[in-house]
Amino acid sequence: MASILIIEDDITFALMLSTWLKKKNFTVNAVTTVTDAKQTIEAAVPDLILCDLRLPDGDGIDFLKWLRHNAISIPLIIMTSYAEIQTAVQTIKLGASDYIAKPLNPDELLLKINELIDKPADKSSGQTTPKEYIEGKSQATRQMLEYVNLVAPTDMSVLITGSSGTGKEYVARRIHEKSSRCHSPFIAVDCGAIPKDLAASEFFGHIKGSFTGAIDNKTGAFEAAHGGTIFLDEIGNLTYEIQVQLLRALQERKIKPIGSNQETKIDVRLISATNENLRDAIAKGEFREDLYHRINEFTIRIPDIKERKEDILLFANHFLEMANHELQKKIIAFDHDTLQLFQSHPWPGNLRQMKNVVKYATLLATGEYITTKDLPEEMTSFQPAVAENTLLKNEAHERSLIQKALTEAGNNKTVAARLLGIDRKTLYNKLKNYGLDK
Repeated sequence: MASILIIEDDITFALMLSTWLKKKNFTVNAVTTVTDAKQTIEAAVPDLILCDLRLPDGDGIDFLKWLRHNAISIPLIIMTSYAEIQTAVQTIKLGASDYIAKPLNPDELLLKINELIDKPADKSSGQTTPKEYIEGKSQATRQMLEYVNLVAPTDMSVLITGSSGTGKEYVARRIHEKSSRCHSPFIAVDCGAIPKDLAASEFFGHIKGSFTGAIDNKTGAFEAAHGGTIFLDEIGNLTYEIQVQLLRALQERKIKPIGSNQETKIDVRLISATNENLRDAIAKGEFREDLYHRINEFTIRIPDIKERKEDILLFANHFLEMANHELQKKIIAFDHDTLQLFQSHPWPGNLRQMKNVVKYATLLATGEYITTKDLPEEMTSFQPAVAENTLLKNEAHERSLIQKALTEAGNNKTVAARLLGIDRKTLYNKLKNYGLDK
């Protein structure tokens, strides 16, 4: 039975969390200060630590520095409010395994705990390879991930829509990983990159000598994905002829390699993606309506990064970590002006654009922080008036959320702060800034 140490000065919250974790068959010990946590660890090292960012006699950063100084390697999850996510991200650089925002999402927390306990950190090295992709924390992202969790266990065909660069293949992989097919192949095909005359061969395979250039037998993507999932990215780029062949394969669950008389049964789950409006393509006669209904038993839309502002700094810091690892640099963070620019930028290329911008800046940066001078021209030429207007809209939205929380809490600021997932001090500062403290 795995043991968990909770470091949290909110006794009521700590008690609720302890009770819930014990029901999940964990051994739990809870303390309220950094001092007590050190004494507890010296007596018996837990399998995992849940640590609040702000504590009476220090904070999570101080505690992480103590762990590092004493060469103690324990998976640790920082618990924080949305307002402190930028600070929480910095704790990752000091050795924290992950962080989670309050109010806690129980399913998300349990997933993080199980992942860290099943795959403990490498104690022989302080270096870890960053994940290729992380999940955002915004409401828009949470809604999308709820749909992923809902449809993943089924065998329904899923159509993922979203602008270029939003991470459609990642979502497809998450659906596969959460399905009963997770131990079978996941085969991704970029329909926009396949030459028209080779699409049938790419999907269904061919036998040697069936056409000029077919010097060997080829296994098609559908046969390679047997038992698992096939992901057709940018499916709207397929020619009408290939759409007919694809529809037949999906209906009959059989494929016939080019040049062969033998049909092969296939058992695959289909996930497709597009950045186009397939309904418009159907109206123009460019996409078959019967195929559309076959691939679209369930739709998941990935929001643009500009629609989930709360995730921008989270992803920016993640891409910085990746760039540091790839370029062997040690940039600490972004300076204030750069963060402001990131928050106000429209990001037309979404996550792909952001990743490239951060990598570019990391390569150019000569100091410990990335500044606006390190950014590509596409960022610095953005109109300030647009940025200022975006910032004002964000502030108005936050003010509205605070007013709503105060109303629901009967003007009890402690309860309102808890509803907002921030500490009381942060709430008081925001009340003062927005003139709501009178």
